[in-house]
Amino acid sequence: MCTGKCARCVGLSLITLSLVCIVANALLLVPNGETSWTNTNHLSLQVWLMGGFIGGGLMMLCPGIAAVRAGGKGCCGAGCCGNRCRMLRSVFSSAFGVLGAIYCLSVSGTGLRNGPRCLMNGKWGYHFEDTAGAYLVNRTLWDRCEAPPRVVPWNVTLFSLLVAASCLEIVLCGIQLVNATIGVFCGDCRKKQDATH
Repeated sequence: MCTGKCARCVGLSLITLSLVCIVANALLLVPNGETSWTNTNHLSLQVWLMGGFIGGGLMMLCPGIAAVRAGGKGCCGAGCCGNRCRMLRSVFSSAFGVLGAIYCLSVSGTGLRNGPRCLMNGKWGYHFEDTAGAYLVNRTLWDRCEAPPRVVPWNVTLFSLLVAASCLEIVLCGIQLVNATIGVFCGDCRKKQDATH
């Protein structure tokens, strides 16, 4: 596969994953789909750190768009000398994207490990924090959270989605980092007629 076609494919995947992360983080702000819980006392710190919105979302749009642009016709023409300028830009954007994905992964992983902030026995707090993530496999503990309703499965599902998406983003940014570096030195192998499409 040519570096340009690979860049376009990776870029579109990164843009899709960034939108998934943004939506997942937005849903974390409304536990069980109820807006009445959007209070700093009711949501966990990891929700407010916006790992999915900032790291996996906005910071991932930059390398995604840069990779799609690198897959198009470059500023230097088509063929072997094609889009080296855009490929170079994509190298730096991909490195930036890796940082964003790592931020999303660390925040989401911590959110999964600590569990949600919820009301239990009349007290708000991180009641699963001391279990070191063991609550994830013991679903009988989930019902102990009185409020917000169904907050544990809500958080587990969305934070798991963010962890998976950020891991994929790290892999794709790594692929694009290598692909764009090859593109900088070797150019694009597509012929002129392919580059115009």
